[in-house]
Amino acid sequence: MKIFNTLEPAVRQNLLVLFGVGLLFWSSLAALLPTLPLYIRDVGGTKYQVGVVIGAFAVGLLLFRPWLGQLADRRGRKIVLLIGLAAVAIAPLGYLMTQSMPLLIAIRAFHGLSIAAFTTAYSTLVVDLSPPSNRGEVIGYMSLVNPIGVAIGPAIGGFLQAWAGYTPLFLMSAGLGFAGLLSALWVQAPQLVAQPAVDTTGTFWRLLFSPRLRTPTLTLLLVGMAFGVLSTFVPLFMQEAGVDLNAGLFYTAAAVAGFSVRLLTGRASDRYGRGRLITLGLLLYALTMLLLWFAHSASMFLLAGLLEGAGTGIFLPLMVALVADRSEAYERGRVFSLCVGGFDLGIAIAGPALGFFAEYVGYRGIFGLASGLAFLSVLVFVTQCSKTLPHSLSFALGDGRDLYALPRR
Repeated sequence: MKIFNTLEPAVRQNLLVLFGVGLLFWSSLAALLPTLPLYIRDVGGTKYQVGVVIGAFAVGLLLFRPWLGQLADRRGRKIVLLIGLAAVAIAPLGYLMTQSMPLLIAIRAFHGLSIAAFTTAYSTLVVDLSPPSNRGEVIGYMSLVNPIGVAIGPAIGGFLQAWAGYTPLFLMSAGLGFAGLLSALWVQAPQLVAQPAVDTTGTFWRLLFSPRLRTPTLTLLLVGMAFGVLSTFVPLFMQEAGVDLNAGLFYTAAAVAGFSVRLLTGRASDRYGRGRLITLGLLLYALTMLLLWFAHSASMFLLAGLLEGAGTGIFLPLMVALVADRSEAYERGRVFSLCVGGFDLGIAIAGPALGFFAEYVGYRGIFGLASGLAFLSVLVFVTQCSKTLPHSLSFALGDGRDLYALPRR
């Protein structure tokens, strides 16, 4: 992490504060992961209602992303960051105040706003503060807040719920969120770059069809669907397969691998290019789904967890870096909300879309479908990531340059 010693003191301080804010955010959010479905069940929710309430998170996430991206570009990144932290702090208190399923659905959708706002603002701020020549390295280090927070939050949350019940758990989650909100007040966002008199980016949705962003967004959509299958059905698949393994260990293995690779790949992408490393990450993810399709033992599930963490830890931060390379400073909020929104949409539709097929092909069968989606994401990226097929192959598999990248400044 020597790069941080070369940064200006004000930039280094901002990044360190932002890193701490990120840890608090992800710890607050992840603390409820293993217990919120149990809470909904215990207050009278049926299996169907549990699924609807949990799934409402994606509704808020998808609805608010376009607006938040535009707000980040026009009013500033910090206000969007504060919105996300306020939502993650308030939502846990909302769960405590009602046992009504419609109200719980509304609160869960509001909770989804938190990640839509925070991830858009956090990614954009990190890119704004990063020196262009070391952008991938800084993004890789700053993205560590996710695996660390997701590893810490559920462990603390699960223990606290078992020891003291739901009320202290929700209060702790809210407290972490409010601590992040207060800490974020110290973040000094760089001055916004003025938009051109005629905004050449056009409308928000027109960005979706621009060649420079279309392929990253589609790739993230396909991977998001595979990730949605994995995050929803791994524990149930283990039970169906008769594997004696705590499902939490699968996610722990993924977190460890994801943390480890992020220390290395960002710097490597600055030196050797983003394309081939993104392709490697996507291949690892596809191999994860293929391995799960054939998994029959605890060791195979743990190996799949390691591959999944490594794949995610490589391609997600580097896809953020790739999109940053292809966007102007004045449009980054909209660009990030759009591209990462592809990943969110994939997660949102994976459960209902592929879960329907589980009734006919079983959980093992839907992991076969997920492996097909993951390998399709590799094919799309390798063949469509640049202006022509030869340039795409050169960038995705070799040392070719990104023809869509803007001059570094």
